[in-house]
Amino acid sequence: MNYQVVNQLNETQIFELVELYKHEFWSKNRTYQGVTKMLTASDIIIALINEEKELIAFCRVLTDFVYRGVLYDVIVKPSYRKMGFGAKLLDEVVNHTQLKAVEDIALFCLPEMIPFYERWGFIYDVNALKIMHQYDSVMGGIEP
Repeated sequence: MNYQVVNQLNETQIFELVELYKHEFWSKNRTYQGVTKMLTASDIIIALINEEKELIAFCRVLTDFVYRGVLYDVIVKPSYRKMGFGAKLLDEVVNHTQLKAVEDIALFCLPEMIPFYERWGFIYDVNALKIMHQYDSVMGGIEP
């Protein structure tokens, strides 16, 4: 299947991303307004689109381009899963010219996804620092 890598989304693709988010437990409350703001504030956006310019896979990175980066929102449209598009996203991340010199790239994932990410050199360290959160469960972190 032919696809194209893009680093920004048009309005239709943003709506498609919001729809993808609505079907995942970790992002089901995201809104168009919030996603638009999120995209503007993201340092690197990597998306895959099909021949009809429809969004089929997406991820983003927040980084200082030197020491730290965090990979977020790795998501593939359900009808395109098990076809290698998640792997194509990760290939784009680890080979991205602006990320090659970043000392440490982290990500959040479910335990069952650890083997997938290990293929690109991500490691699960049970002795690593623990992640702490301050989460606004009412607003989801979005300003009114």
